[in-house]
Amino acid sequence: MTSHVFREYDIRGVAERDLSDDLVRRIGLGLAEMLRPDGQDRAPRIAVGRDCRLSGPRLFAALTSGLRQGGAEVLDIGVGPTPKLYFSVYHLDADGGVMVTGSHNPAQDNGFKIMRGKASFFGDAIQELRRRVERGELVAQPGGSLREVDVDEAYVERLGKDIALPDKQIKFVVDAGNGAAGPLGVRAMQRLGLEPVQLFCDMDGRFPNHHPDPTVPKNLEALIARVKSEKAIVGLAWDGDGDRLGVVDRSGEIIWGDRLLALYARGILEKQPGAAVIADVKCSQYLFDDVNARGGRAVMWKTGHSLIKTKMKEEHAAIAGEMSGHFFFADRYYGYDDAIYAALRTLEILSRTGKSVVELLSDLPRSYFTPEIRMDCPDGAKTEVVERVAKALENEGQVNRLDGVRVTYPDGAWALARASNTGPVIVLRFEAPSESRLKELSRHVESLVQKARAAVGA
Repeated sequence: MTSHVFREYDIRGVAERDLSDDLVRRIGLGLAEMLRPDGQDRAPRIAVGRDCRLSGPRLFAALTSGLRQGGAEVLDIGVGPTPKLYFSVYHLDADGGVMVTGSHNPAQDNGFKIMRGKASFFGDAIQELRRRVERGELVAQPGGSLREVDVDEAYVERLGKDIALPDKQIKFVVDAGNGAAGPLGVRAMQRLGLEPVQLFCDMDGRFPNHHPDPTVPKNLEALIARVKSEKAIVGLAWDGDGDRLGVVDRSGEIIWGDRLLALYARGILEKQPGAAVIADVKCSQYLFDDVNARGGRAVMWKTGHSLIKTKMKEEHAAIAGEMSGHFFFADRYYGYDDAIYAALRTLEILSRTGKSVVELLSDLPRSYFTPEIRMDCPDGAKTEVVERVAKALENEGQVNRLDGVRVTYPDGAWALARASNTGPVIVLRFEAPSESRLKELSRHVESLVQKARAAVGA
């Protein structure tokens, strides 16, 4: 049994190695049991979609076979981005949903993001599913069915429903990385009267041009070049399944997720004074300071789309975001991470102000920082490695153990080390008041990670 594919907030692995037809069928059978509506004697209605990865059709067939075997009514919404699956659960009033996707992972990876009702299915629920699958005590039920349901038009219509664009001539570039968001994202923009310059917007699950992960600077090189050659005001990039947004300013500067969240939060706080804004532990301290200074209530929380969405409901937050480019608009939207919608909100701001993102954030203090740094570490060892790093850092500054370890030093510099929930890596991030301090801090913590890896034989 490949237990490691059952992660904190999704199921994910190398498709042809870890996700056999039999395992996936049993996952479907288990989900048919677990997504059955409480207190109702009827089969669950479960929406299922998939992204454009080459392993998608096989996994979709095996999953839906298990769901139908478990008596579920399966609503096949076809190929598209993950937020279309989220939308379909709301639009069809389904009991849950499953997205077959490898998200921003390499092309050979795939997996499942799951909803229970309109909430996330993660943590203990995923581990309970794993136990049911491993025990093999799953019971077939009669009445399973599958039918195709086209929600594309309704989704596109909803995306643009409340987007106001005073300047529809705004020039911008969209790089979909050959992922699942391209066709519907472009269609939503064109529906609003926009004409995006398109880069890799056709779906191709091999991702032949570059890997669809906008948190990696190398993956944005083509977009930066095109923004400059087109003299566009902004470049927008989507990840493989359309729930992460990357933004490039007309100057060629990458606008990381924490600065984007500051941009969105400012506009929201003008209309909703005192609103809660949630950001993950990888975000800059300047973001939290800016939200609080503008009358908002900044909340630091754990990384992970399911964890963030759950925290949003607890805090009644207007918006949340992650350094990795997930943005969750409860303001005027559903509160899930939809990179197409976030792109439209970005264009709305630029269209209204006539300014670039860098110009709009010119008053936000600048610091020296790294993007996410990912150090390989086996899944079975990464938690222990982070614990060893945390112990080594515990006397160096103010320690926050919310998610991994984040240490803030007296000079305002901070360092983060946490075990990724989506792959065999340790994620690091650093911010400091000077470039020399940044290099010193990153070298120090990276060496601690290497020592910890050696100590545990990783």
